[in-house]
Amino acid sequence: MTLPVALVTLQTGIESVPLDLLVSVLRRVLYILVFIGFGLTLANLAVEFGLVEYVAIFSRPLTAPANLPDEVGTAILSTAASPTAGYGMLAEFREEGILGDRATLVAVTINTFFGFVQHIFTFYVPVLIPILGLRVGLLYVGSRAAISLAITLTGIVAGAVLLSPPDDEPDELPDGVASDGGPAVGDGDEEPRTRRETVVDALLSTRDKLRDIAPRLVLVYTIVAMLTASVDISAFTVVAEPVTGLLGLPGEAAAVVGVFAIDTTSGAAFVAPMLGDPFTPEAAVATMLVGGIVSFAFSTFKRSIPFQFGIWGAEFGTKVVVVNTVLKVVFIAATLAVLLVP
Repeated sequence: MTLPVALVTLQTGIESVPLDLLVSVLRRVLYILVFIGFGLTLANLAVEFGLVEYVAIFSRPLTAPANLPDEVGTAILSTAASPTAGYGMLAEFREEGILGDRATLVAVTINTFFGFVQHIFTFYVPVLIPILGLRVGLLYVGSRAAISLAITLTGIVAGAVLLSPPDDEPDELPDGVASDGGPAVGDGDEEPRTRRETVVDALLSTRDKLRDIAPRLVLVYTIVAMLTASVDISAFTVVAEPVTGLLGLPGEAAAVVGVFAIDTTSGAAFVAPMLGDPFTPEAAVATMLVGGIVSFAFSTFKRSIPFQFGIWGAEFGTKVVVVNTVLKVVFIAATLAVLLVP
């Protein structure tokens, strides 16, 4: 969707959006844009100033086996601090032609574990483990970590199989970038750019990209917010009882899944008093993972699809959502099998 079309569509639809809902959407979009802008600026500066080589020392063990260029390492490491910033950097590298579509999907997959790392310190350790207790808490966090790590390793293997090694001296480079990653110097007709000019160019590139992303984010988030506001998520948990029964989980598992699907913290608090009877540690973690699948389905529609469509556009954003969804469901299913095998 082009910028003018997105703006016209957005303007015609805003009148029917409740004010509080619109404020909520705009607040969320602004928050996302701040981190995307941060990631885009870092990506531009890393390329302009040749910082990629320094970061590559730490990230090359990940990028080299996956046949990804060194630039991707900056995005991978940034994801541990801010997944949104990491995605913003990957979007910029794809826009500049450093990454093709297939390489971008591989990079997004490798990012998974590093996006999980942030949540260990911000949610799992300070919130979830105290609620569930040390044994069940560590088993659950370890299971989620194993799932994320398996997806990341799958991305590395996919890159090794599907991608060709990046050229040491690529035939085509982004405008204004030399083969060493630093600013290009003309044949004598142009003066080398100053540091100030290089920073300004990076910021202008970020501004142009945000102008393209912002209308899409507002439009898609508004549509999704209006739809989810009129849908009762508890209706989706009616599938929980046959699933938990098929897995041999206690009868109370369906209720746990329903609560866990709506709010992770509430779900953990709900199951905590039932640990030991009727839930073994393995059954409790398996139940929470099933709740995570239901919650993931809802959050994909509410958050992931709007975010990915806003970053990449509908066509490539759909590919990212499908790859993320399939890999998560496959490895959660594999983890359930390990937990529930007698």
